[in-house]
Amino acid sequence: MSHCLVTGGAGFIGSHLTERLLAQGHQVTVLDNLSTGRAVNLAAVEGHPRMRMITGSITDQLALTESVRGVDTIYHMAAAVGVKLVADNPVLTIETNIYPTEFLLRLAVQGGQRIYIASTSEAYGKNPKEVWTEEDDLVFGPTSKPRWAYGASKAIDEFLALAYHKMYGLKVVCGRFFNVVGPRQVGNYGMVVPRFVDQALKGGPVVVYDDGSQVRCFAHVKEVVDCVIELTNTPAAGGRIFNIGGDQPVSVLDLARTVIEKVNPQVPIEFIPYVQAYGDNFEDVQRRVPCVDRLYSTIGRKPGMPLSQILDDVIAWKRS
Repeated sequence: MSHCLVTGGAGFIGSHLTERLLAQGHQVTVLDNLSTGRAVNLAAVEGHPRMRMITGSITDQLALTESVRGVDTIYHMAAAVGVKLVADNPVLTIETNIYPTEFLLRLAVQGGQRIYIASTSEAYGKNPKEVWTEEDDLVFGPTSKPRWAYGASKAIDEFLALAYHKMYGLKVVCGRFFNVVGPRQVGNYGMVVPRFVDQALKGGPVVVYDDGSQVRCFAHVKEVVDCVIELTNTPAAGGRIFNIGGDQPVSVLDLARTVIEKVNPQVPIEFIPYVQAYGDNFEDVQRRVPCVDRLYSTIGRKPGMPLSQILDDVIAWKRS
């Protein structure tokens, strides 16, 4: 069994990853400053004899150095997350996503650890292709639009990771998440599924930005963390980028209608322009659909839970 470090381990995805690693028999150190993560996310494993919790920030090099001591595998999940947070504070986004990653990569080279770097579909920017593959161009908007700071910062993380792999033989894998959803995800930072579910449970309206024609794919967090663990422990995945997500597209408007149908068919939908939600310098991506062939060919699996089942799980958790 390994000793694993999960940065951001009290976050939405990080807490599910922590639970899964403990269930597999590993020892887990969690580093989280609880700014967007929450201690309650780890309630089910609180006091676990194989879990150590360090409350600290990834921007604190002393905390990072302490966290990696004695560790075999690093899962770097901590980041500035969410479209709203990025739009509101692009400086925090850049500082949180780049400098700690570079320091952590250096520590992993020195310590010989394997490391997984959590990246994002935002790294594709506004590439106009119908389906995105890992070797496609990254197409960002102008630097005057802070929306692109997140994707650009995570792209730098990927460049750094691949450079450390090439120069030092670092065992590193990068995974681009596409709309991971499930229990414990909150809508505070622009995540669409928990926001829609919360609004529907409160009687509405369910607020759709623009006309709702934006296309997205969704994957259940439990399937995603299984893919992350397997990729990190698969030698053939080293030094490579992987899309991790569902590959069944749905429009945001149809997503809203499905949530309403499941929660309360009487709930209305309200359409508001982007400028009202994010300000006048915001750009969105119309279509975000991954090709997951590389993921499937490497580990023999991909997220496949139907959207209806994912929503049932989220709604049940919200109601509880």
